[in-house]
Amino acid sequence: MAENTAPAEGEITGNVLLYSNPEPLNIETHGKLGFNRSSTPFSFATNTHVAPLVVTEFAPASMSYPIIFAGDDHQPLAVMSLRPEENLFINADGGVDPDTYVPAYIRRYPFVFANDEQGQRLVVCIDRASKALVQNGDTPLFVNGDTSQFTKDAIEFCRQFEEERQRTEQFVALLKSLDLLELKNAVFTPRNEDGSNGEPQPIAEYFAVSEEKLNALPSDKIIELQKNGALAQIYAHLISLLNWDRLIAVTLARAPVAANA
Repeated sequence: MAENTAPAEGEITGNVLLYSNPEPLNIETHGKLGFNRSSTPFSFATNTHVAPLVVTEFAPASMSYPIIFAGDDHQPLAVMSLRPEENLFINADGGVDPDTYVPAYIRRYPFVFANDEQGQRLVVCIDRASKALVQNGDTPLFVNGDTSQFTKDAIEFCRQFEEERQRTEQFVALLKSLDLLELKNAVFTPRNEDGSNGEPQPIAEYFAVSEEKLNALPSDKIIELQKNGALAQIYAHLISLLNWDRLIAVTLARAPVAANA
């Protein structure tokens, strides 16, 4: 699929999480725009509790978040909070703890690829609502009538992300073909005042790989998954589910009254 920085002939289609006003990037409209760098660059994501992941991110992301599969398409997501409109890992000012992995979906912002109306090419877009994009900003989007090196690097990052997104779709299709995904629930068991366990409370419903079904696969299929790299990604996903306890602990530490309610 071709890439283009010129305006699309038709309308840009589709809704993209975090992007409220995407526009096709072009020098006529955005020639004087620049990007202002910040030490706390992720403030736009402080109110999102999930972020899409590509499969090559499973290993680093598993150190920070539960990785789940959601929706009819079984989109891989990093769960960043138990509650909508909240992010436990990106601070209110947009800062992130140095040991927290930031998904590529968030790092590519405010750039993104979008399909034109015919869906036959990819158009490079920017979120015009981004506070980091301003007239005569520190790092220009265009220099001497051409895209700046900063913009070229951002477009290349988006291109690589698109390639990984397609690989992720293939990975999910493989899991479906092997019937490995099943519906699961994350549960929180509160403590009563007397120290006994309270009634378990469901906090999330999601799709995940079934360890039982995985272990029941024929040995030749396991070897195939190992050789094509899928097995390592599956185990990273399974290990990441231990982070539900981390989310619960952080939620209780930050807002114990609201969490108990």
